[in-house]
Amino acid sequence: MNTALYWFRSDLRLIDNPNFLSACKASDALLPIYVHAPQESLIWGFERISEHRQQFLCDALRDLQQQLEQLGSDLLELQVPQASSSGAVDLVVNLAHHLGIQTIYCEVIEAPEEMQALTALRQAGLTVHADLESTMIAMRDLPFAPDAMPDQFTQFRNKIEKAKYLFAEPVLAPSHIPPLPNDFKRSELISGVQTPIQPTGHPHSSFPHYLDAYRGGTSTAVAHLKQYLGRALPHSYKATRNQLHGLDYSSKLSPWLALGCISARSIMRELKQFESEQGANEGSYWLWFELLWRDYFRLLHLKYGKQLYCASGLNQSDKPIHNARGFEHWCSGTTGESIVDAGMRELKATGYLSNRLRQVVASYLIYDLHSDWRAGAAWFEAQLLDYDVYSNQGNWLYIAGRGTDPRGGRRFNPQKQAQDHDANGSYRALWLSD
Repeated sequence: MNTALYWFRSDLRLIDNPNFLSACKASDALLPIYVHAPQESLIWGFERISEHRQQFLCDALRDLQQQLEQLGSDLLELQVPQASSSGAVDLVVNLAHHLGIQTIYCEVIEAPEEMQALTALRQAGLTVHADLESTMIAMRDLPFAPDAMPDQFTQFRNKIEKAKYLFAEPVLAPSHIPPLPNDFKRSELISGVQTPIQPTGHPHSSFPHYLDAYRGGTSTAVAHLKQYLGRALPHSYKATRNQLHGLDYSSKLSPWLALGCISARSIMRELKQFESEQGANEGSYWLWFELLWRDYFRLLHLKYGKQLYCASGLNQSDKPIHNARGFEHWCSGTTGESIVDAGMRELKATGYLSNRLRQVVASYLIYDLHSDWRAGAAWFEAQLLDYDVYSNQGNWLYIAGRGTDPRGGRRFNPQKQAQDHDANGSYRALWLSD
């Protein structure tokens, strides 16, 4: 009997999940699992996952479990003990050995920690089936080998558009999931998972994840996309995307994309249907353009791997200095620069921040406070509801001038940004009045 584990990572969905579909087709029995990492304290002096992220994840897992239960399966959640030094891998290996399972299916995440986990599983004697399936464009459809992708985004985009492979068609959810292993509930290795404390919702949030319409999970993601398209908001996307506050200035799909509650391919299929019915314009094109950036950062990881996590990034510049006191003021929104402080307070209070302000506050940390860009990337990882390891690292490298952009870093003048995007001061008044 071919029994396997499916390890959900950042792919918390059944619709358009090729790795999970492969596991269902190849297995006689299948145990879906999710492993919660311990709440570790980082070298920068704060914990790795905020309550906002924890709650959004908790909601997404509940939704995934309901999807699995509807097909006769279940989701086993495991918690790495707080004091454990072994991490998630040993927990998965012990569970597999306890149940006599030799095969693991999961998605590939091309980042150092996540790739080390797959290596460790294989070193433990397990057979691991894993592919990178989180891209909008399938690897087989790229007009170049992944290790030969153009470094500069514009050249990358031009090659993609010339080849006309704009996105891969999503696959259906499995109609049948193999039964659970007969004895998995008797495992003594299963530890209880503590439900995160419900964070207090902030009334000014641009992504109010505490409301039913914005909770984590595929069901909510699909409903959100439907209403977004139903109101023809893609047509105005490019004109509004640089706004700082509100529910509709951007698609707000990124938190669900980050956890894999919905795929880029499913979004594109619906967007193309929208364009066929209501017409395409620069705004709807720009949604594809932003999803292509997401692919670009994934392929950049595939090409450069660990190099993207070095202090110097991809160039030979000096190791960044770190202004610990300035970083502390930046995190708490007490730098004295009003647009930066407003943005950082919004981020901490809600777990969300506009794309425009993400660039402004990142620039300020690096070029005005002279702090280590890696500390800023770690803070964003902890706080953002839509934290995605690829995009987070790629964007911070881009701002810091340590990635592939030949023009070097990106410094944003905070006073000019405030004048251009918050001329009447309403955004700053909203977040600095407390």
